[in-house]
Amino acid sequence: MAQIVSLAASPRTTTGKGAARQTRFRGKVPAVIYGHGRETQSLEVEAKALEKALTGVEPASTIIELAVDGMKTRTLIREIQRHPIRPDIIHVDFYEIHAEEKVKLKVPVHLVGNPDGVRNAGGVLDQVTREVEIEVMPDNIPDRVELDVTALKIGDSLHVRDLHIANATILTLADLTIATVVPPRAEEVTAPVPEAAAEVAEPELIRKVREGEEVEGEGAAAGEGGAKPETKGGGAATPAKGEKAEKVEKPKGGKES
Repeated sequence: MAQIVSLAASPRTTTGKGAARQTRFRGKVPAVIYGHGRETQSLEVEAKALEKALTGVEPASTIIELAVDGMKTRTLIREIQRHPIRPDIIHVDFYEIHAEEKVKLKVPVHLVGNPDGVRNAGGVLDQVTREVEIEVMPDNIPDRVELDVTALKIGDSLHVRDLHIANATILTLADLTIATVVPPRAEEVTAPVPEAAAEVAEPELIRKVREGEEVEGEGAAAGEGGAKPETKGGGAATPAKGEKAEKVEKPKGGKES
């Protein structure tokens, strides 16, 4: 059975974005109530009281007994808007319900048990559908719907038609898959990294030969096969640049010839 939570609310006379910001600045949450032909009424509720009322329950399937100006009205929460960054509630829509009229709402589906395909074959349980829509009398609203998945093997599935909800009509398509056991996911094999291409040798720098500088190889060729130039008169050859001339010693005790 659905839980019933009491909450106090006050009429809100101002509307619009600016008024809503002021309401939140005072620690309250803007809200509206509608349903059963009544005009939409703007309300405000204490933010802390609202958070406390919704703690540990399924908001979509919990009956909120809303007290406004001393009058209690049973409602369902149709929408909760939260801040895009913080978990703060910034707006709530309440829908009035009557005990003698059926209501349409969505209830969460909770999976129970550990599937055979997970225990013995390493499969993975995948829940595809997490809530279903039903039509039910307010006093028979279930808090949630449980579905046993213990017998599922790899490749097996359970669908909406496998659900059993007492005193309620399921409106969601019967063939819609709720849960399935899929084969274990294969580990990704990392492809071997190709070896780096051989580095291209840098081109040899060609340097212009300056005047008076021997080209590499020419001097060696001259030394191996070429004759050294002789000086006039058959004298000794003039030593090349950089070479030291041999010192000629005079014979001792003799005269120069």
